[in-house]
Amino acid sequence: MVYDVVIIGAGPAGLAAGLYASRARLTTLIIEKESEGGQIKTTDEVANYPGSVRDASGPSLIERMVEQVDEFGAKRVLDEITSVELEGKIKVLKGSKEEYKAKTVIIATGAVPRPIGCPGEKELTGRGVSYCATCDAAFFEDLEVFVVGGGDSAVEEALYLTKFARKVTIIHRRDELRAAKSIQEKAFKNEKIEFMWDSVVTELKGEGILESMVVKNVKTGDQKEKSSQMKTMEPLEYSYLLVLTQPQSYLKE
Repeated sequence: MVYDVVIIGAGPAGLAAGLYASRARLTTLIIEKESEGGQIKTTDEVANYPGSVRDASGPSLIERMVEQVDEFGAKRVLDEITSVELEGKIKVLKGSKEEYKAKTVIIATGAVPRPIGCPGEKELTGRGVSYCATCDAAFFEDLEVFVVGGGDSAVEEALYLTKFARKVTIIHRRDELRAAKSIQEKAFKNEKIEFMWDSVVTELKGEGILESMVVKNVKTGDQKEKSSQMKTMEPLEYSYLLVLTQPQSYLKE
């Protein structure tokens, strides 16, 4: 079968494209390699998505989107696309399970976090660990936030977070930033931004929410646990944000 539209990716963008294509009575197929939703599925609270209901969560929002594409007749399959041939009128997509043909291909593969892989990170994602400052910054107003990384993305996210957070600390494994000089200058001039040089996060701790993190100096080997529970039993007053993501693309080869 040759579809009018094949969409690679079933996050919010892919599902929205599928909804509009199928509603226009185009034969539509949405291909997702794992499960619908993308990164938004890891979010417990969604407050900045247009039209979402109060107290919406990532999973509940995606559940409704999936219902809508099904109602309009779009087909959905689970498969991983390994290569594409986009020349000619009929495009060919080769997957791990099947081969698909379409007149039009929409690539909505989004991006994936580039985690540091320390203990506790996976368990606390969406519970104090975030990969998107623009998505979650408003939740951390007047709190202290830590950003890991020293490239353009990390420093730009740190600058954005200063609009909301009381203090932003950039944790970087080197003794100088890798970001563009113009971005570095803005960061060094910002009174809300501090730096932890030659440092990496080795562990995140917490029961259901981020409570502390262990930071190691890569030159001295010294490790320190950053926690708010030294003198009180109050919850940790910071959130730890990983801002590094990498695009998912089947065309990069």
